[in-house]
Amino acid sequence: MVRRNSFRLPRHPASVGLARRRVREHLADWGHEPGDTAVDDAVLLVSELTTNVVRHGPLLEREFEVAVTALADGSCLIEVSDEDRREPRLRVVGEWEETGRGLHIVEHTAAAWGVWSRGRHGKTVWALVPARS
Repeated sequence: MVRRNSFRLPRHPASVGLARRRVREHLADWGHEPGDTAVDDAVLLVSELTTNVVRHGPLLEREFEVAVTALADGSCLIEVSDEDRREPRLRVVGEWEETGRGLHIVEHTAAAWGVWSRGRHGKTVWALVPARS
């Protein structure tokens, strides 16, 4: 069975924690156990992707969308959509820099990740969290 839930949040720093909580709750409601590594990974990825929207999204954008899909094989698809058409890019980060590591975390945590263009409506950054056995 495939289950999907999406929700919109204001582009505000407090929304990052709310997105984490809502994704954790949805996955728990769908039978994922607390302490499940896949749930923890999904929550980490939601945190990184929503932080990117809050920090780097268009100044006039008021909301963004988060979607979580639990797939039949136990994996999970995370999607974060905003109005910015610019695609996020991995960058070289110096040892002493305090920011810029979010996409590296996504790269190493997700089985796959990428960006879907939504044309003039922005983009969706997605990440696939594999089921853990």
